[in-house]
Amino acid sequence: MIKKWFAIGVAAVIGVTGSVIPAGAQTAEAAAPTTVYYGSENGDVWDLQARLNQLGYKTELDGIYGLETESKVIRFQTDHGLRIDGIAGPETWSHLKKQTEGTTGETSDAAGLSLSKKDKTLMARAVYGEARGEPYKGKVAVAAVILNRIQSDEFPDTVRGVIMESGAFTAVSDGQIWLKPDEQAYKAVQDAINGWDPSGGATYYFNPDTATSDWIWSRTQIDKIGKHIFSK
Repeated sequence: MIKKWFAIGVAAVIGVTGSVIPAGAQTAEAAAPTTVYYGSENGDVWDLQARLNQLGYKTELDGIYGLETESKVIRFQTDHGLRIDGIAGPETWSHLKKQTEGTTGETSDAAGLSLSKKDKTLMARAVYGEARGEPYKGKVAVAAVILNRIQSDEFPDTVRGVIMESGAFTAVSDGQIWLKPDEQAYKAVQDAINGWDPSGGATYYFNPDTATSDWIWSRTQIDKIGKHIFSK
């Protein structure tokens, strides 16, 4: 928990720098990170928190830009001679990305799964093939389902095993898995790896307009995002 004196100090720093908190809710719809700040809750906050943790600025991975995340951003800004305002804007994002991208071929997700670049590319192909017409949140949810299956005893324990399992994904059956994924598909995969799970822990999803299986309708439904119903 952040101590009171630190919270007051954060407010004082912001007051001294004269920074203005941007108005309006931020979304994760764009491929490039948005400016995020105290009170933000979206996929870019997950991304920010994961990068801070990777660099040793430990903060909880929860997708919520609270005092703890703000304090780590301020420390990062201080350590790197950046404008100290506690806001992850273009300059802060630029420095974070330079120090966290391209350093290794493997990453670990929030649950400790080791994923290679090939794994992430295959996931991006699945997301693009399955959900390219869906809202961004729905794309992240599809990626999360893949990760949830890997962690379930009912499914294979690798990315390739889950995606290529016979009959598991329509995109594999109809060949759309081999379409070239766009940048947003890769970003959705990374947000899921960072711990964002809009599906609520789902291991299945389906389109109610086209699903004909009584079995899939019998699954416990969690949420509907775009055209997909996510279930367990």
